[in-house]
Amino acid sequence: MASVKHWRKSSRSSSQANCVEVAATEHGVAARDSKRPHGGSLLFPRARWNDFLRSLAQDRAGS
Repeated sequence: MASVKHWRKSSRSSSQANCVEVAATEHGVAARDSKRPHGGSLLFPRARWNDFLRSLAQDRAGS
C-alpha cells in the first residue's frame, strides 16, 4: 500500500463513522471505510479519481 500521511473526510459527515475517507498518495488517491480504518483501502490512479469526481459533479448539476 502506498504511504498515506493524512486521511480526510467530508466536513458534512456526522460524528458517527459512516463515511468514506480519502488520502492523497504518491501513486494516486486512497479511499477507505471510516468504520474500519485498519480494514484496508482502495487505491485509484489520480486520473481515474478525477474522472470519478467530474462524473459526480455532472450528475449533481443535472439534478
